[in-house]
Amino acid sequence: MRHGSELDPPNRFESIRRELDLEQLQWDQEHLASHDRREIEYLPDDSKSIVSENKSPDIPFRYSVNPYRGCVHGCSYCYARNTHEFLGFNAGLDFETKIMVKHKAPQLLETFLNRKSYQPETISFSGVTDCYQPAERQFRLTRQCLEVALRYQQPVGIVSKNALVVRDLDLLQLLAAQNLVHVYLSITTLQPELARAMEPRTSIPTARLRAVRMLAEAGVPVGVMVAPVIPGLNDSEIPAILDQARQAGAATANFILLRLPLTVEPVFREWLQRTQPEKQELIEARVRQTRDGSMYDSQWNQRMRGSGPIAEQIKQMFQLFAKKHGLDKPLPQVDSSRFQNPNAGPQQMNLF
Repeated sequence: MRHGSELDPPNRFESIRRELDLEQLQWDQEHLASHDRREIEYLPDDSKSIVSENKSPDIPFRYSVNPYRGCVHGCSYCYARNTHEFLGFNAGLDFETKIMVKHKAPQLLETFLNRKSYQPETISFSGVTDCYQPAERQFRLTRQCLEVALRYQQPVGIVSKNALVVRDLDLLQLLAAQNLVHVYLSITTLQPELARAMEPRTSIPTARLRAVRMLAEAGVPVGVMVAPVIPGLNDSEIPAILDQARQAGAATANFILLRLPLTVEPVFREWLQRTQPEKQELIEARVRQTRDGSMYDSQWNQRMRGSGPIAEQIKQMFQLFAKKHGLDKPLPQVDSSRFQNPNAGPQQMNLF
C-alpha cells in the first residue's frame, strides 16, 4: 500500500519519543519497511458534537462538519495532519491509517440544527478532513448528514478530492433545486503519476474532472479548488487545470498556497526527499520565498496566499487564467431563508 508519509514523527504533546537504535539498525530498517504494510484502522469517535465553529478571519465559513478525523487519502501536504496529535497519534502514518469515525454524526447534526439559538447559515463539509474519503464508502455518514440537511433545508458547502461525491448526486440535485448547496472538487495536478505520489488514495485527476462534469450537468453549482499550489511543483499547471475545469463545466475556481503548520512540515519534506529528490532543493527554496524565508507563515490571510514576488506571480497568473475561462466569479449565494425544522409543530416553531 502506498502512503503519503513514511514517518512516525514524535507527537509534540508527548514527552516520550522513539528514536532509531543504531545498535539495532537492521531491525529498525525492517521495522521501517513494514510501514508499507500498515493496515488502515477505523476507530470509534464518541464526540458529543459534530459542528465546529470557526472564528478565523481568513476562512469563509463559520460552521463545519467533519464525520471523520484523519484521512485515508494520505496527502503528503495535508495541513490537518497535526490535528491528529490532539488524539495521541502522530501526523505521519497514524494520520492516514488510524481514522476516527463519528458514527453518530447525522444525529449530532440534527441535534445542532434543533438548537433554539441556531440562526441558519452555510455549514461546510470537509473543513478539516475530506468527507468523501474512502471511509465514506463503508460508513455513509456524509450521505446521512446530507439527508438531514435536506430535511431541514439547511444550506451546505462541500470540498473534496474524491469523485465519490457523485454517488450522492440524487441528494445534491434536490439540494441544488432549492439553492442549498455548493460543491468544489480539489484538483492539484493533471498528471496521474504526480497525483498518485502526492495524494496516494484520492481519485485520479480525470475522475475528478468527470465528477465536475456530472455535477454541472445535473445542475449542481460546482467549482474547482487548486489546493494546494506548491511552488516549483504544480504551479505551472494552473493554466491547464483551469482550462480543463472550464471544459468540464466548473463555474468558478480558487486556489490556496501550500500550508505546512507545525509537524506537517517534516512529513512533507520527507515526502519531497523520497519522491522528488531532483526538485527538492528548488521547491523548498521557492516555498521559503513565499513565506519570508521560512517554510510557513501562520499569519491570518498570509497563510492562504503567501507573500513576496513568487506568491504575487502565482496570484496574478491564477487571476489571469480564471478570468480568461470565466471562473473569476463566485457561485450564486445559497438560500438560508428556506431553513425549517421538520420536527417542530406550530407552537414549537414559536420557540425558535
